[in-house]
Amino acid sequence: MLHKWKQEFLYNFKSITYFLGINYTSLMVNPRIQHRPTICYRPIKPSDLETLERIHSDVFPIRYESEFFQSVVNGCDVVSWAAVDRSRPDGQSDELIGFVTARIILAKDSEIADLLRYDSSRVDQTLVYILTLGVVDAYRNLGIATALIREVIKYASSIPVCRAVYLHVISYNNPAIHLYTKMSFNCVRRLHGFYLINESSSQLLFVA
Repeated sequence: MLHKWKQEFLYNFKSITYFLGINYTSLMVNPRIQHRPTICYRPIKPSDLETLERIHSDVFPIRYESEFFQSVVNGCDVVSWAAVDRSRPDGQSDELIGFVTARIILAKDSEIADLLRYDSSRVDQTLVYILTLGVVDAYRNLGIATALIREVIKYASSIPVCRAVYLHVISYNNPAIHLYTKMSFNCVRRLHGFYLINESSSQLLFVA
């Protein structure tokens, strides 16, 4: 029997128009973009390294080490998807405007093992953990982050032994919390000190 999140995803997938490598012309136009974007999703590749590092620096309040970016662009224990705008002028039609990175981990070694109903004797059961998700400012509110998360869920649903997709988000990131809740992620735990940003911040653990 499929897990509930897989059943819901496969049911909704019939109406999803975001497919990896297939163009999607946005029906919404951000006033900061002077053209109608044609968004395409593809794997992140080595030539994306510089742009990937720059966007992470712009989007996140914490610093990622160079080893992380090398792992992403070379596909070393990290799976990833990039969003690009094929209608973007000036030779930028393949430059990153958004991304999501994720990693497969063993369920038994995860911090949510106690929340999962699984056979502990099945040591092969896995989870997909979303590491980072970001969209450049000019392309926000066009559904790109939603599409990137759907790519992760589609990928996870193709793994027979995958039990869930999960992630962390800082507690004051209300737009992200709204997005994950809308996509049927459930907040299952509040953590303190997971991200070393400031003493008062806490993080929320979401599972789908």
